[in-house]
Amino acid sequence: MANNNKEQEYCVASDLIDFLNASPTAFHAVEEAKRRLKNAGYEQVSERHDWKLEAGKRYFFTRNHSTILAFAIGKKYLAGNGFYIVGAHTDSPCLKLKPVSKVTKGGFLEVGVQTYGGGLWHTWFDRDLTVAGRVIVKEEKDGSVSYSHRLVRIEEPIMRVPTIAIHLERTVNTDGFKVNTQSQLLPVLATSIKAELNKAAAENGPVKSEEVQADGKKSDKGTISSKHHSLVLEMIANQIGCKVDDICDFELQACDTQPSVIAGAAKEFIFSGRLDNLCSSFCSLKALIDATSSESELEDESGVRMVALFDHEEIGSDSAQGAGSPVMLDALSRITSSFNSDSKLLPKAIQKSFLVSADMAHALHPNYMDKHEENHQPKLHGGLVIKHNANQRYATNAITSFLFREIATKHNLPTQDFVVRNDMGCGSTIGPILASGVGIRTVDVGAPQLSMHSIREMCSVDDVKYSYEHFKAFFQDFSHLDAKITVDM
Repeated sequence: MANNNKEQEYCVASDLIDFLNASPTAFHAVEEAKRRLKNAGYEQVSERHDWKLEAGKRYFFTRNHSTILAFAIGKKYLAGNGFYIVGAHTDSPCLKLKPVSKVTKGGFLEVGVQTYGGGLWHTWFDRDLTVAGRVIVKEEKDGSVSYSHRLVRIEEPIMRVPTIAIHLERTVNTDGFKVNTQSQLLPVLATSIKAELNKAAAENGPVKSEEVQADGKKSDKGTISSKHHSLVLEMIANQIGCKVDDICDFELQACDTQPSVIAGAAKEFIFSGRLDNLCSSFCSLKALIDATSSESELEDESGVRMVALFDHEEIGSDSAQGAGSPVMLDALSRITSSFNSDSKLLPKAIQKSFLVSADMAHALHPNYMDKHEENHQPKLHGGLVIKHNANQRYATNAITSFLFREIATKHNLPTQDFVVRNDMGCGSTIGPILASGVGIRTVDVGAPQLSMHSIREMCSVDDVKYSYEHFKAFFQDFSHLDAKITVDM
């Protein structure tokens, strides 16, 4: 039995590794989620079109290709019944290329970047970096022009942010490594001399920018070639199979090329970037798929099981595709009205609904134990952490924590509690945003991890399995459990 449990742990963790390695950006994470949902029989719907939904069926939609909502409608569902949701986010702190990224200094070609979110920026130094994201491409066919959205990822390491040698910064170990993110956090792409040699060699190649094609007779001012280094543009064009001049615009970010792995002397850890919060995104998505994989799973379900993975949590969620947008409320409204147009049913449905806001939690750090409150020290391998904050930085209350913990008790799953020290500030999640914006009961939880917001984070294999199992049990059991508790009566 112990061997079977160990095999299941590694099975779920290995699947997470595959998800992480396929998802260098929020766009890629949504693409990977789409692939998995389609393989599981989920049907894609569009927010631009009318929805024709049926009880017992499964659907998903995307917004901006960086937010995705998937839902399975119970066979016993009636309009006005509740939604049982796990929410997470697809974005992570990173360096995003500026609209004009072409920088040349001291004989080097550098890439201008913006800091996105609250990253530990010193961890981005001396890493083998590449770029990934999405590209808008012009396409011509039969005399007509259209524009497509393409995902791109350069696999090999192409740039690096080098640190200053200690011989030139003698006080770094005493005064700390202080980063000026405007002037010192620029990745080095190439030397100017090598870039010119490569540019000359590329003139006879299949992919040419307007600047080369025009042989100096036509200015490229205002074009994509005037904003970004030709080396970057040519790699992108080669990757997606187009001409440089067909690239209209893009959203790219710097990415670490080191793959995610199961590691540690006892193979108990996961070392990876973007665990915050792709770990929660993966566990919730896998839980929904496995909790709705057969028709029998939805036979006795009277509600709607849903996963909502939002973009832009790391910068406050205030965007058209963030948790602060109407995207979730729109989904609840459209699902409800697909079965009954009575507008009075949606407020009833919301009050019967429940959100698990899943975002990674701070595990106790052995070298910084004083950073945790002594009675609330979540540990790796200890199960999902229920987050509490009296000032509503987390949306958990006694009712929501009880319901979530009761599911764990039924399935012999461990849970932990966290509150921040009174003398420290507290982070937040999509939980309070959706609780206040939608009016839905919410519990804030997360798997414990170390090195949060580093380019390379770590969590435990056990907690990935616990998270998956807890979310799956939530989908399967919540409607029955919720019927047993009375509050506002």
